[in-house]
Amino acid sequence: MTIDDFNFKGHKAIVRVDFNVPLDENGNITDDTRIRGALPTLKKILSDGGSLILMSHMGKPKGKVNPKLSLSQIKETVGKYLGADVQFANDCMAADDLAANLQPGQVLLLENLRFYPEEEGKPMGIEKTDPAYDAAKKEMKARQKDFAQKLASYADVYVNDAFGTAHRRHASTAVIADFFDTDHKMLGYLMEKEVKAVDNILKDIRRPFTAIMGGSKVSTKIGIIMNLMDKVDNLILCGGMTYTFARAMGGKVGNSICEEDKLDLALEIMAKAKEKGVNLVLGSDCVAADAFSNDANTQVCSVMDIPEGWEGLDAGPETRKLFAETIEPSKTILWNGPAGVFEFDNFTAGSRAIADAIVKATKNGAFSLVGGGDSVACVNKFGLADEVSYVSTGGGALLEAIEGKVLPGVAAIKGE
Repeated sequence: MTIDDFNFKGHKAIVRVDFNVPLDENGNITDDTRIRGALPTLKKILSDGGSLILMSHMGKPKGKVNPKLSLSQIKETVGKYLGADVQFANDCMAADDLAANLQPGQVLLLENLRFYPEEEGKPMGIEKTDPAYDAAKKEMKARQKDFAQKLASYADVYVNDAFGTAHRRHASTAVIADFFDTDHKMLGYLMEKEVKAVDNILKDIRRPFTAIMGGSKVSTKIGIIMNLMDKVDNLILCGGMTYTFARAMGGKVGNSICEEDKLDLALEIMAKAKEKGVNLVLGSDCVAADAFSNDANTQVCSVMDIPEGWEGLDAGPETRKLFAETIEPSKTILWNGPAGVFEFDNFTAGSRAIADAIVKATKNGAFSLVGGGDSVACVNKFGLADEVSYVSTGGGALLEAIEGKVLPGVAAIKGE
């Protein structure tokens, strides 16, 4: 069942949204992108004449109530965007009366699901090495099922529109779907768009296909890097992982971030790219700094010869030029991870060069997918989010999908 095919008139829909938005110290939302992303789904349900029960997590309370992570802080903003008064359930497991009395056009927001350990379904306070862990895990799985069933009891339709958590088999993202038949569970518009964007990258490739992988560590990206080897024509590796590769090739990287225990892995990636005929693009120069600070002294130097006491914080001018020359002729582009410490204004040039080249390629007909928190923050910072084909809301979920893994949140709806 698709959301367009379903008429919500007279139905209560429980919708898993991703309202894990950043808050400042006063509880004010600093970026409401995720709330705005869910609006098409929520407005469709209300305009049909249905009622809405919204559920989400916020942060990592680890199964304990934490007022600083209460969803009550976002209630007014959600109501403003929906043009409706939003009721609030202080306990997501004690919302029976509020849900039962909900009328068409009305909205109920449940408190943070992760205030209960059952949402994530992991035994808390016990190590995996503990002999009692297996029994604790089995007990928690049973409790998770009961937790999901309770959430399901509030409504007669389930909609999952939280792509950012689709890679987790949590109570609200996957287990709950077992309590609805195939005609009463579906993906929301945002989820549908995300799944389609991933399909465009993996199944409808127009060449050349260029993937840009940034970030600080090779180890966190190894799965996706290896999976992309069979798909891409060009693979740009940038950001902090640059210096692990430079070190693996015998370079001096000064104080730059470097995974000394992953040097063999870096060489293996280089060999694999050569074997597969993939054009592996690594930085040749960098902007080095004498401190991890926006106001540090800087110099441009070879990534193979960074002086002691200095660290590479951004791609250098030659590297930026090389990246742009690789990206601009591309017809399919995936970008995950910045080329430098873009949070510091003086070290944004590498990431900006990538973003500008992607925008140029997109204008020339390329399909460009930007995903992962830092890359999304980059294009937003540069004001370029509307000039790429698609900006994904899901970091970990996007990476796992591109790695070829089945996402539990999608499988639970589609029965894969």
